This record gives sequence, C-alpha cells and structure tokens, in this order.
Amino acid sequence: MKKKKINETVSVVWKYSIFGFFALILLSWVASYLLDRGNSLIATIESAATAITAAAVFGAGYFAYKELSEIENTRYMDIADRLFGELNSQENIEARRHIFQNLTGKPEDALEKLSAEDRDAMKKVLNSLDRVAFLTRDGWIPDDLILPWMHPMISKSWEKLVPYVLYERERRDEPYYYEHAGELAERCQKWREENLSEAARENKWIKVKNAL
Repeated sequence: MKKKKINETVSVVWKYSIFGFFALILLSWVASYLLDRGNSLIATIESAATAITAAAVFGAGYFAYKELSEIENTRYMDIADRLFGELNSQENIEARRHIFQNLTGKPEDALEKLSAEDRDAMKKVLNSLDRVAFLTRDGWIPDDLILPWMHPMISKSWEKLVPYVLYERERRDEPYYYEHAGELAERCQKWREENLSEAARENKWIKVKNAL
C-alpha cells in the first residue's frame, strides 16, 4: 500500500514537472521576444531548463515532505495503538490493580512475605513498563501525544514498585535492573511537573476491592 502511494506521488511530481517545463519555455520565449529580440531560442530554452530544474527539485521536495509526514503520522498511530493495547490488556490491568491494593511496606521487610501472586503481578507490571519504555524511547513518538493518558498508570505503578526495584538493584548489584522502566517514570514525572498542579500530581489510592 505504501509503495503504491509513493509511486503515485512520483508520477504526480513528474507530470507537474513536465507541464511546468513546457509552460516556462513558452513564457520565457515570449518574454525574451518582447524584451530583447536578440536573445536566441536556445538561450531561452537553457534558461527555462534551469528554472524548471529548480522548480522540479522544489516540487519533489514538497511532495516528499508530505509523504514523510503521512508516514510519520501512521507510525505514531501504530505506536499509540500498541501502547494502548499493552497498558489496557486485561492481564496488565489486573496486575496493576493487585499491586495498588496489596503492595505495602518496605521491601526489606515485605519481600519474604510476598505471595506468588504478588510477585507475578509485580513482574507483569514491571515488564509492561519496560515495553512501554522501549516503544517510546528516542523520540519515536512525542511524549505530549501519549503521556496525557498514560501518566496515571505509569506514575502510580512506579510509586508502588520503585522501592522494590531500588532494593533489588542494590541486592543483586545490578544498577541496570529495570533501568528503562525507571527512565520512563522520570520522563513521566517531568511531564506531570510541567503540566499538572501539585495537588493533581498526588496519586490517589482506592481502597475498594475490584474497583474499575
């Protein structure tokens, strides 16, 4: 589909270039004849050819820009769709709900008491944040397009999990343990500071079981 669209764009560029070429030859020859009859037709054609070359380059550049813009917008939509699917899968929603409602205490005290369900939910949420971090790194999609709807999930998840991540980094001597998830949380925090009031940045914790 994209290849067909690009071929159509190239065809349009050539059509306009050829039409412009002959139109400029005619106009240049008429202008030359009226202003200076000593100019030869060959000189006029050479001048027109130079002009149409510049016009063709400009036209090709414009159409290429339009094509790239459409491709970029398509890429943004694809990434945004994958992010939505990742964060809003039933599995990840349930995992976040579990840690929001059940993860408490300091990791050095609570770690031994964690159930298999607790650990599974923590790993699912951390892996989900890592995937989101990968899909949004290096400016693949602007933060201003995605963080307005993603920031509550990222911020609340990281607030619950960061003590455990830092504890595991130190215990394992692995400073890169869920490093990308941490970088995502930092970007999210920066966006919240720039766009939300202090009161709005405070995460609220719902005590109701199985809240939507």
